[in-house]
Amino acid sequence: MNVPALQLTEVRKSFGQTVIINGVNLSVPQGERHAIIGPNGAGKSTLFHLASARFPVTSGGIFLKGESVTSLKPHQINRRGLSRSFQVTNIFTNLTVFENVRCSVLWALDYRYSFWQRLAALRDANQQARRVIAEIGLAHRSDTVAGILSYAEQRALEIGITIAGGADVILLDEPTAGMSKSETGDAVALIRRVTEGKTLIMVEHDMSVVFDLADRISVLVYGEIIATGTPAEIRANRTVQEAYLGTTFAEEHHD
Repeated sequence: MNVPALQLTEVRKSFGQTVIINGVNLSVPQGERHAIIGPNGAGKSTLFHLASARFPVTSGGIFLKGESVTSLKPHQINRRGLSRSFQVTNIFTNLTVFENVRCSVLWALDYRYSFWQRLAALRDANQQARRVIAEIGLAHRSDTVAGILSYAEQRALEIGITIAGGADVILLDEPTAGMSKSETGDAVALIRRVTEGKTLIMVEHDMSVVFDLADRISVLVYGEIIATGTPAEIRANRTVQEAYLGTTFAEEHHD
């Protein structure tokens, strides 16, 4: 029996009297591309915060590759192979593309902070950073300060930072938000390429992206998952149509 890459069991999160996540059960097999969709305010980003330990759960359990990570810190979960991006671009704007990616690599390789180590001499970290930069298509921008990159390039860089440490469970929060149609197409191709053989869990509002990338989809509404299934099953689900997609969308995207 294969152990899920990520499993949430009866996970709840409340802020005071306000319930945001209400008993979520989710199991994502290793190697699957899984999308979480739902209306604004459904709790999608909060679910990511819980899975990556940015927020502690109120109750319930979170398991990464079969091991409980419910009480771990974010860096401890990252060391166990889970990495995530954020809804708002989260890069060091004053550092170059290479320096941004190398920061992520150094942390993953457990170099920590050291005043006596010359970064240029850390051959393994530098080589890995260059490999990632080439993989995300930014080799020609390696020495460019990140703050002057285009928006789409910054999002690609953030994906590079997310994967640089070699994590095999990748969480992407709104990876194509704010992109044009052509930029979105490029981003989808990039995500498909860099997550090959890994587990991808993404929050995404662009349904064309979701139905193009996802093997399975979970629909989160008011803190509860109301359906999980293949794209075809989700398109055909009457409850999902009424709660989120709408019948017009389902008809337009029917195979």
